[in-house]
Amino acid sequence: MQAPAATTPAVAMNVFERWLTLWVALCIAVGIALGQWFPAPFQALGRMEVANVNLPVGVLIWVMIIPMLLKVEFGALHEVRRHWRGIGVTLFVNWAVKPFSMALLAWLFIREWFAPWLPAEQIDSYVAGLILLAAAPCTAMVFVWSRLTGGHPLFTLSQVALNDTIMVFAFAPIVALLLGLSSIVVPWETLLVSVLLYIVVPVVIAQAWRRALLRRGSEALERTLAAIGPWSVAALLATLVLLFAFQGESILRQPLVIALLAVPITIQVLLNAGLAYWLNRRLGESHAVACPSALIGASNFFELAVAAAISLFGFDSGAALATVVGVLIEVPLMLLVVRVVNRSKGWYEAGLPRRAA
Repeated sequence: MQAPAATTPAVAMNVFERWLTLWVALCIAVGIALGQWFPAPFQALGRMEVANVNLPVGVLIWVMIIPMLLKVEFGALHEVRRHWRGIGVTLFVNWAVKPFSMALLAWLFIREWFAPWLPAEQIDSYVAGLILLAAAPCTAMVFVWSRLTGGHPLFTLSQVALNDTIMVFAFAPIVALLLGLSSIVVPWETLLVSVLLYIVVPVVIAQAWRRALLRRGSEALERTLAAIGPWSVAALLATLVLLFAFQGESILRQPLVIALLAVPITIQVLLNAGLAYWLNRRLGESHAVACPSALIGASNFFELAVAAAISLFGFDSGAALATVVGVLIEVPLMLLVVRVVNRSKGWYEAGLPRRAA
């Protein structure tokens, strides 16, 4: 069944998305260089705060997030009942497995095995950043991954809409719980402000804008999505330049940190994708449902994670750096997952229970 044009974002992987890892790597180099050559302007930007929220970053985060949320049709929630098994797998992996498995991996790798090679004063902050990264399921890029695997468009929309609805209420409690279990103190007020600023307000703005566009026809929405799509990536890259301008000194001292932080993130992506894919197969869901279910379980709403890490811990924190490492490796890892699920379609369908035929 094909979704109507008004409810299915017409996405494809553009040059910015396909080469996101390269752009992030360039931003690392540019940010570090600018931070070393012109420290005063960046320090001035870092001091532009209101209630612990950095204003330049706040604006950039909104420019990042709102175009992505504009793609989400919360009216697709009624489609949940049609593929309740796939939705059940998505919710289980995203909310019962993903944040907690990352907390465990962070404890094993960052606190224990890699601790001798990491700056001791930043270890708690690295753990916090990894938890923030895992607690926010992907919103926009999952449309791209789903399209690349032939995923069911209405299922993709419904799982994104449901995850975003849950995220409004569950992100803060889960983050606070896991940070508390990791003995990391986070002010509830700051966390709730982050949820309000970077989830609730952008959702309201995006949905109001979406409805206004749809009143003029689905073509108006598609044209707007195409026009503002590059804004998100540009704002993300600008944020990364700022971030690495602050992080440059510590990275130059400890270049191994990025590689070490990438290890638990990589393991978690592959673990969650494999678990969701296998569970959907066991429950008899079609391949077109299993693919987007696995892909949303593997990917992260890294824009929110970066914003929350900066708000909670600051530009120069290990938490901010850990979330950016997630951005750095997201695209190559997800393209690997896309390739695996596409190539394994025959295996997947051969093992489906009879009721799924």
